[in-house]
Amino acid sequence: MTELIEIEAETFADEVGDMPSKNHSLIMGRITGLLFNDERFIVMPELSLDTSQIDLNQFNLKAKDELIPDVCVYLELPEEPEDELDNDILRMTQMPELVIEILSPKQPINEILLKFKAYFTLGIKSCWLVIPSVKVIKIYSAKGNNIFDIQHDNEVIDEIIGIRLPIQKIFGKIAATRS
Repeated sequence: MTELIEIEAETFADEVGDMPSKNHSLIMGRITGLLFNDERFIVMPELSLDTSQIDLNQFNLKAKDELIPDVCVYLELPEEPEDELDNDILRMTQMPELVIEILSPKQPINEILLKFKAYFTLGIKSCWLVIPSVKVIKIYSAKGNNIFDIQHDNEVIDEIIGIRLPIQKIFGKIAATRS
């Protein structure tokens, strides 16, 4: 029992270090909403991905057998075994085409970049690094990297997945009052 409590305390301590902020939550909601409105995509925030088929230690990650991106995007609804239709799935074995990670104020960028290496090894095609403090989205893929920022770009374009999002709708200010 003591071992379980220690493991849970260690996990909690790890999670507190990169605890999402208001801007993190706001940006995640905006991106999720924009993608959700496009019927081509199945959008799943904070979905647990089963990584047991690879050793995450090779990427210097603390996680053991799962990674939880801020947003996962599938082009097709993940298949479910017949006997699990009535039961929820705790870890997805089918990887999404796109994962989006939003940098939290106390989270090191290198931590996310290490996750991206693991995601690519798992077969994920595109990874976005969203940095709210400087209003930048960097898209990583096997074809290379692209950087989009609110100062120079009107859209975020992911050619691998076929996504075009207005950058102002991701990073723009919130209206003070709503009717």
